[in-house]
Amino acid sequence: MIVIATKMNIHEHQAKEILKEFGAPVSNGVTILSVDQIKEKISNLKSDKFVLKAQIHAGGRGKAGGVKLVKNITELEQEAKKMMGKVLITHQTGPEGKKVKRLYIEEASEIDKEFYLSCLVDRESSKIAFISSREGGMDIEKVAAENPKKILTTKIELTNEINEKDIEKILYSFEFNETQKKEASELVKALYKILIQKDASLIEINPLITTKAGKILCLDAKMNFDDNAIFRRPEILKLRDLNEENPSEIEASKHDLAYIKLEGSIGCMVNGAGLAMATMDIIKLYGKEPANFLDVGGGASKEKVAAAFKLILSDKNVKGILINIFGGIMRCDVLAHGVIEAAKQINLSVPLVVRLAGTNFKEGKEILDNSNLKILSASDLNDAAKKIVEAIK
Repeated sequence: MIVIATKMNIHEHQAKEILKEFGAPVSNGVTILSVDQIKEKISNLKSDKFVLKAQIHAGGRGKAGGVKLVKNITELEQEAKKMMGKVLITHQTGPEGKKVKRLYIEEASEIDKEFYLSCLVDRESSKIAFISSREGGMDIEKVAAENPKKILTTKIELTNEINEKDIEKILYSFEFNETQKKEASELVKALYKILIQKDASLIEINPLITTKAGKILCLDAKMNFDDNAIFRRPEILKLRDLNEENPSEIEASKHDLAYIKLEGSIGCMVNGAGLAMATMDIIKLYGKEPANFLDVGGGASKEKVAAAFKLILSDKNVKGILINIFGGIMRCDVLAHGVIEAAKQINLSVPLVVRLAGTNFKEGKEILDNSNLKILSASDLNDAAKKIVEAIK
């Protein structure tokens, strides 16, 4: 089964600014967009050693050479020149990698111990889940796979504030001293407030550290936000970095289309997220992979449908297209006109299978049949998936 989550990511330095806003302990740092900015920007940092971090929307930067500890300004400038513009390939970027276009420089910390702490919306239980572990850092995924007992999950009911008993459960495995417990307790409260007040879907602190001086510090931070709530969080939307997003997904957002690019060969155009998920699942059942998730919505116009069709065809990996529309608010004749309009502008050279049902489906089918386009009609979803998979073989 395919799972699609729509979210907006932000950079580490942006996440840390939000943490600071809510009183969480974070190292001092600065962001640069050019190596020439280093001397001016770091003048307010109170350290002889620095940590240089590539800012991309992907984990695993350290193992890919995107995190460097440097001992002085000269070394900092040298490493910054190497890192700026470098393509980092991590387990989350895919083989194409991501180009580094901004760097974050922060004061180096004397690490005593590393921990893991995160909170997220747990959709299965409709609760807020905190995940904590005494073993944080780059190998947290390995810890989760090989020693799951070292990962503690605490699920709590959604309330205005998190209570002390839940905080004790979350911090149980850390074995902090009393001072550290108080600091960590305030951090947990801050994470909970951010999740609720900023409509975050995930906040991850990895690693959370204790310094040799005994202080608690968020050494790295990741935050994701619910796309569906961004309209009421303009301060979060301002943090969006289009350089980190797929160009097709940016284009889709201009037309208010719910689109996520995938790695398969069959393009999908569907109305309704549930129907889209079922369509992608049945494509996999017949042995192929969907090229995208695309929901045109309930009341899409002819222009919106045309934009969606063009978006699918802009993907060079697409070898065939499956359109699956159940007409309710969405009229099948409107969809048909949109498809024809887009097909006239783009030379359609891949198989197209259409399954229409519901409002005006007969009119829609007639419009497509008279369009002179090479269209395979399907009686139901099962038939549609079977036909498109056979057509591209």
